[in-house]
Formats: sequence, C-alpha cells, structure tokens
Amino acid sequence: MTYATINPYTGETVATFPDATDAEAKAALDKADAAFHTWRETSFAERGRILQNAADLLRRDSDAYAKLLTLEMGKLFAEAKAEVELSAKIFEYYVRHAEALLKPEKLPVLDPAEGEAVLVHEPLGVLVAIEPWNFPYYQIARILAPQLSAGNTLILKHASNVPQSAAAFEKLMSEAGLPEGCFKNLYATRDQINMIINDPRVHGVALTGSEAAGSIIAAEAGKALKKSTMELGGADAFVVLKDADLKKTIDWAVFGRHWNGGQVCVSSKRMIVVDEVYDAFLDGYRKGVARLIAGDPFDPKTTLAPLSSQKAADDIKEQIRKAVSYGAKAEEVGLPVPNQGAFVQPTILTDVGEANPARYWEFFGPVSMLFRARDEDDAVRIANDSPFGLGGSVFTADEQHGFKVAKRISTGMVFVNHPTKVEADLPFGGIRRSGYGRELLGIGLKEFVNHKLIDVVDIEAHF
Repeated sequence: MTYATINPYTGETVATFPDATDAEAKAALDKADAAFHTWRETSFAERGRILQNAADLLRRDSDAYAKLLTLEMGKLFAEAKAEVELSAKIFEYYVRHAEALLKPEKLPVLDPAEGEAVLVHEPLGVLVAIEPWNFPYYQIARILAPQLSAGNTLILKHASNVPQSAAAFEKLMSEAGLPEGCFKNLYATRDQINMIINDPRVHGVALTGSEAAGSIIAAEAGKALKKSTMELGGADAFVVLKDADLKKTIDWAVFGRHWNGGQVCVSSKRMIVVDEVYDAFLDGYRKGVARLIAGDPFDPKTTLAPLSSQKAADDIKEQIRKAVSYGAKAEEVGLPVPNQGAFVQPTILTDVGEANPARYWEFFGPVSMLFRARDEDDAVRIANDSPFGLGGSVFTADEQHGFKVAKRISTGMVFVNHPTKVEADLPFGGIRRSGYGRELLGIGLKEFVNHKLIDVVDIEAHF
C-alpha cells in the first residue's frame, strides 16, 4: 500500500511515506495495551483537560491544519477550516458530557429482594479505527473523542492519500498531553490490519468507508468475534413536496449535492420531486449548478473542488457512461471544468428507470439523479427504493407534515428543510447497506464499552 500526498489540483506527488514494518505494528499494539491499563483509571477531569487542549490547539493553528486537508484531498479551503472547527467542537462535546453520559445507572427491579442492581459502563481496551479520506480530521475526531473519553485506546489506519493529515492528528494529541500509546497513527498494510484485528488485546473495530471495505473488515472482525461499527455509503433522498419554498430548496439542493466536491456519504444524491413542481425545480437546479466555479481549492472564488484523485474522477466518469448505456440521460451543466486537476463536469442524470442498475448506485462526486414522483406517496416509495439507508431530507412549508413524511423514510437520519448534515452534538449512522452502529453523542460513546451489571443482594434473599 502506497501512502502518499498527491495534490488533486496539480497532480503533483508532494511526499511519500513507507508502510509500517511488522515490528512497528506489533509495537503499536504493545504500547496501546499498556497505555489502556493506565488510561482506563484516568479521571474524567484529566481526560477532559487533554481533549480541551486538543480543541484549543486545533483552533489556534486552524489555518495550518486546514491547508493540509486542501493539499491532500482537495477540498475548498473554507470547507477545510469548517472541518477543523467541527473536530474541535466534537472534542468539547465530550469534555462537557462524557462523565454524565457514562454515569452508573441504577436499575428499576421488579422485586426489592433482587438487590441493588447497577449498570456500569467500563472501557473494553484497544480499538482499531479504519478511516476514509473525505473528512480526514472529522473522521478521526468522531471516533477518537468518544473512545478516549470512555477510557479506551486507539490505533488508526487512515486512508493512504491523507498520510500527513493522519500524522498531524497524532502530533496534535501528543501536544495536547495524551500519554504515549493512547492514540497511534499507523501506515499499516492490509496484512497488518488483519493481524491487529485478530490480536486478543484488540476489542473492537470501527470503519468508515465503502461497502466493499466494510464487508471485508466486518467479516474479519466477525471471525475474530470482535465488536464492529460500520459507517458506509449512502444515496440520500432529497424529497421536494409541492408546497416547498422552491428558491430556498433549490439553493440547498445545489449545496447539499456539491459540498466537499460531492464526496460525502450524506450528500443529497437523489432529488425526488413531486410532479407539480418538478419542471420548475429542474430548471432552477440546472441554473444553480451552472453557477458553480471549478478551480483551485485554495482560491476563495472557487465553489467546486476537484475530486480527491484522478482515479476517483475517472471512476465517476465511467459510472456516468455505464448509467447512460443502461438508458439514463446525462446532461453536463455549467462552464467546462479545468483540464488541470481531478475534476468532473457537474452532471444531471434523468430517466434512470427501475431496470437501470445505476438507480441503486452511489455516485461519489458531482453527479445528481433526478426523479419525477407522481405524488407524495410515490416520492416516499422512490426514497425507500434504495439499498442504502443513511440520511435524507424532506422539503415542505408544513414542518409538522414534514416530520410525518420523514418518519416514513427508511434511513438512519432525516432532516426537514435541510440537507443531511453533521454536527458535534447529533448522532450519525445508517441502516442496511449504509452500515450499522452509531457515532457521536452518548450512543457513539457507548458503542465500545462493557455494560456491566453489578447487583448487591442480601445474603438471605431467595434465588
């Protein structure tokens, strides 16, 4: 596996990094396990102090951290700055709430003779996190902050195209005061990851990535009888009802599909619009997409970033070609994107029939699928006609009705009058081919803890 920084805008290979040796992988395990036995006994106050330090350092050096994101995976510099801030907020959430969320729970027993039953939440040990390139810091913070707060330690295997971002986060945590071994970035090979997962000192695996990667890692974790969480792909429905504020809805649709270059698992990938407003929506959406400006992601005038790599761009173009070969209509929109860089021309796909396999694909780039729905019920049907189940949106002037429609959409998250978004204080996760488990909040905090029952029973009590 080649760990390398390749600028997606220029194509320049900036730096390469050697794979970890087997000895380094084993040393990371040894140190993570040794650190766990001390870290698990560390007070919440001390854990919180370190996490707050990390948040403060991210904000202090925000520009430097953001520049690495733009350099390595090509996101707009403003979006990179926002990711740095989001990561800081995640740390702060657990500084404020971890202790209360992990407080022992007294259980309401049916018979007092059953004793004083208490559920305590204890850390499991060493975890391994396998993370993607599209949000290099946020993806780390989303697993690291809650699991450090819970008392676990973590080994990170990050995407091969963001090695400097991964190393920067390890350095950040060291500078924040985190003891050695509690968090280690490892430029691991696939064989080393399998070795780590199967080590008895490792107690869980968290992956964010593609379906293909998820199925491989979940199978390996399952064979080793290790708990896993899988945050996988998505093809979020963006449902537009007849009473929606079209201007604002179209603005959100353009943004919701194209932020981060369209490389977001919760992008608004499928626009499902009821018949009464479909033509007006399509016209407005086409014009909105046409206003996007592709260019240097460091240039503040740029509103459409390159994709993360030339391969990613080539793969999307091939997906479009195949979708058309199966009967879809493809319309390229806007001024031609630059020849330099891993750009894809924004494309709208229509007439993607139920027999077209592309209807059920995830397009990880600036490609929108538009569907005309007969009515609201048909819109819900189309929204649920997907192997994925991550996020989704409903746009309507009637918020209460929007809530009812949202309940009918089968996903892990639905937003009314807003594209699916990420926040430090909202849970994240999906169902079906979008994976299982949740990250963030108390749900994510407790994914890798032992919910242990302690029951103090009168020695004279019945059995």
